[in-house]
Parts: sequence; C-alpha cells; structure tokens
Amino acid sequence: MHEFDFVKSSYSSTAGECVEVARNVPDVVAVRDSKAPDGPMLRLAPHAWAEFTSSLD
Repeated sequence: MHEFDFVKSSYSSTAGECVEVARNVPDVVAVRDSKAPDGPMLRLAPHAWAEFTSSLD
C-alpha cells in the first residue's frame, strides 16, 4: 500500500485557502484541504486532475 506524500499546490491562495496535492502514487492524484489533513480527500485519475487544472488558466 502506498502512502500519499502531500505538497501545497501552486494553485493555493495566500489567504489561507490551501490545497495540498499528492502525485506520488501511481494512477492517482490525491487532493485535500491543508487545514484538515486528517479530513476527507479526493482521489482523482491523473487525466481528471490535468483537465481541472488546465481549466484554471
């Protein structure tokens, strides 16, 4: 079993709205709220994460 290695996303704001992303597990991108690291997380397919982030530009 793999453990997620979360880092703060470059899409996070400086106003405390922080998202952490883990890309170290094959075929999964995990996303969570940095203010609630033990809370729920989203697990996405890498192509879904890529589509989401490309829509932010």
